[in-house]
Amino acid sequence: MEAERLVGVSRRALAQSRGTPDIIAEAWQAQALAQAIGSRLAADGPKELRGEARGLSEIGGRSSGSLDHPAARAGVARAAQLSGLAEPRATLTGLGALLGEVGMALVGVACETDEQGLYWQCMEAIDAADESMDRVHGMLRRLDEHDRERQQDLERGRGRDGPYGANGAYGVNGSYGSYGVVGGAGGTAGTGAAGRGRAGLRE
Repeated sequence: MEAERLVGVSRRALAQSRGTPDIIAEAWQAQALAQAIGSRLAADGPKELRGEARGLSEIGGRSSGSLDHPAARAGVARAAQLSGLAEPRATLTGLGALLGEVGMALVGVACETDEQGLYWQCMEAIDAADESMDRVHGMLRRLDEHDRERQQDLERGRGRDGPYGANGAYGVNGSYGSYGVVGGAGGTAGTGAAGRGRAGLRE
């Protein structure tokens, strides 16, 4: 399943969670998905993202193991269905939202539980979700910076070439536009500049 779609599935599942076991299971799923997406971007993603992506993968791997709960242990990671990552920006935007929602859901669980073990597991998972979200936001910033740099390069290139492109207003070899007017006398079939211009217009 494509990464952006998997993120959407996880967000819906978290929103539909009822009670602590479901929330813990979905928090575990989210961190496993963050690990998988980080690994995929580190291997095949844009070069400017690979360092942050490796960090995301490492955080996801550590934190998915911190939720020692039957609901988490019994689940099969949804991330195993990951088949591709077509749109890094959209995927990362959705993943950042998912991690934020996971953090808020875990705060609710931690505030309600009387189990010390579960409380501290939630605290660790909240910290991991925050750290993962920081990595995701860092990658989104890098994408924005790359886009700005590319746009600046394009604008500098247009500035060097002038408003008519690299060959100027008269095109290649002094021809003007698409009319084929060539400076100098003569020309094909003795037409001269004006004749060639008219021939170009007829074409």
